[in-house]
Amino acid sequence: MDLIRIIFAVILPPLGVFLQVGLGKHFWLNILLTLLGYIPGIVHAVWIIARTGHEPSRV
Repeated sequence: MDLIRIIFAVILPPLGVFLQVGLGKHFWLNILLTLLGYIPGIVHAVWIIARTGHEPSRV
């Protein structure tokens, strides 16, 4: 499932973060980073997906 999230993170970074952690602070931060620059949004999204792993999402 992480591979699918990473693919979504490359195509649309906020979607990858949303699938991992939901509508939390990381989601809104990723939207801001994606608006400021596409690459920072991708880096943040992949980092969130890799960091949280299989932990339950916290909102």
